Amino acid sequence: MLIRRQFLVSATLFAAAVRASVPAAAQSGDTDASAFIQGLGDEAIRTFSDKSRTREQRLERFQTLLHKGFDIPYIGRWVLGRYWNTATEQQQADYQSLFERLIIKTYAGRFLEYSGETFTVTGARPEGETDAMVATRITRTDGPPVTLEWRVRRRQGQHKIIDVMVEGVSMGVTQRQEFASVIQQNGGKVDGLLQALRQKVG
Repeated sequence: MLIRRQFLVSATLFAAAVRASVPAAAQSGDTDASAFIQGLGDEAIRTFSDKSRTREQRLERFQTLLHKGFDIPYIGRWVLGRYWNTATEQQQADYQSLFERLIIKTYAGRFLEYSGETFTVTGARPEGETDAMVATRITRTDGPPVTLEWRVRRRQGQHKIIDVMVEGVSMGVTQRQEFASVIQQNGGKVDGLLQALRQKVG
């Protein structure tokens, strides 16, 4: 869900706006989701634009923000799909650790190379009873704008990002398909995916 394209880089910038056409009852939850994303982005901006921090300090902060903003355990389980239930407890633990390390390895460097892209929240809408979709647009200096939608879930009084749609394509579905393909190529064994992830994270 979180491994393809550059969607995670855009988590460095957030600003809130809620579509006026959303019914009043749903609008409150959507506003909360937008405010959550804005606050997370403001914190990310302060972190990655502060060049007085060492690289190690910013990498540590990246990991903290990752856990604060994204429900990594849920995302990891969802991406593994039906193979989660066939994995042993040790395989599940190894997989979750490798999944998080892969996210950090793939995207931490991009965070540190933040170059001032602008990020605008263009709307929000309810998605089921617990989720909201926050629509955004990233304006880049070296290419056309990118349209993103962040799926934010409220659980036990907390908001977490559980999926990102990049130009209409779910990163969760994309990663789930890729992992399933790796497992199938290894005889349906989760160990094949674990080995591939170990190689990627070094």
